[in-house]
Amino acid sequence: MTANLKLPRSFYDRDTETVARDLLGKHLVRVDGARRMRGRIVEVEAYVGAHDLAAHSSKGVTPRTRVMYGPPGHAYVYLIYGIHHCLNVVTEAEGNGAAVLIRALEPVTGIGGNTRGPGLLCRALGIDRRLNGEDLLGNELFIEDAGEELRDRVVAAPRVGVAYAGDWAGMPLRFYLQENGWVSRK
Repeated sequence: MTANLKLPRSFYDRDTETVARDLLGKHLVRVDGARRMRGRIVEVEAYVGAHDLAAHSSKGVTPRTRVMYGPPGHAYVYLIYGIHHCLNVVTEAEGNGAAVLIRALEPVTGIGGNTRGPGLLCRALGIDRRLNGEDLLGNELFIEDAGEELRDRVVAAPRVGVAYAGDWAGMPLRFYLQENGWVSRK
């Protein structure tokens, strides 16, 4: 892919674990009025479908998870603990209920605040439930190819905060860039 091009829908319409790994190094862009914020994605978690007991989609289609079951390349934004928003990217074919959680960003331009953690990055970029279902091919929230190839720097580890998910809790579905200071947890 050429640098600084918005990712096409076909990028998201692939295996969730592959999309998660390939998102590392890409730039998340948030445009809010005249303000343009850009951060390099340095940590993600894959939620591979309704059979993944750590995924919200494991409970079936609900008003909350409907976006996860929709077409790929849309934002799934939800509120946890009543205070933190989390941004996910819907992946795979419509009906699979798969997504990638964006866990941490390295600020590039226009971002003030801590972006080490999903709730903190959403606060820093002004991402909330109003962006739930947003098409990532639009102009308000999207991901661009930054032209970096980072596969040799990707670390796989268990996801954070999913102990309730049985065997799924230990699956190495969290990916981050080795030795990056903006990763939320090592």
